[in-house]
Amino acid sequence: MELSLKNISVAFSGKRILDSIDLTVEDGAFISLLGASGCGKSTLLKTIAGIITPVEGSVFLDGKCADHLPPHKRGTVIVFQDLRLFPHMTVADNISFPMKMRGATKEECLRTTSELLAKVQLEGFEGRRIREMSGGQLQRVALARALAANPNVLLLDEPFSSLDENLREDMRQLVLKLQKDYGITTVLVTHDRQEALSMSDKIALMVDGRIIQYDTPEKIYNAPVN
Repeated sequence: MELSLKNISVAFSGKRILDSIDLTVEDGAFISLLGASGCGKSTLLKTIAGIITPVEGSVFLDGKCADHLPPHKRGTVIVFQDLRLFPHMTVADNISFPMKMRGATKEECLRTTSELLAKVQLEGFEGRRIREMSGGQLQRVALARALAANPNVLLLDEPFSSLDENLREDMRQLVLKLQKDYGITTVLVTHDRQEALSMSDKIALMVDGRIIQYDTPEKIYNAPVN
């Protein structure tokens, strides 16, 4: 699904957090929002998802204005930095939750959950409790739950930041593989330049609530605007 942002501005208590953002993400592309903490990356992600309402501008999904759509009807799913898994549920219950919310049958939930666990390399973990999982395993469960929602746009809010470097690299490769397998339009929030350069089709470089450059990793690296 193509994602397009037109003149998006967001303000809190009279202070502009995002200022006239224009951005188009092609169907099936993987892009990164790269910038220092506080530049507006996560705010932009939540605006795409409909969690935050802009004071100006519109979000378009496949050319259709999504401003009137609530978050659960946009087809966008966020994997947050703190993952927000349900600690009282098993791994299988966490993954199947979005399917149950849309009325999937028990058989469909079991089949899809099993398939997704295989995709994220957690076969046999269906009955495991969340508190019994390692950090890397929790990341995989959160990713599987996001995919279970069958998103048109996958939004990743610094999901690897709590992992050590080896685990981060493993998760980067897994996310890239799944993104290509499913062909999902994906937006990653990161302040890690290496992460953005190695994973992205394009990078949106953000400074003080604005996108100052949107280009391929090669051009961002070799011809930065400043």
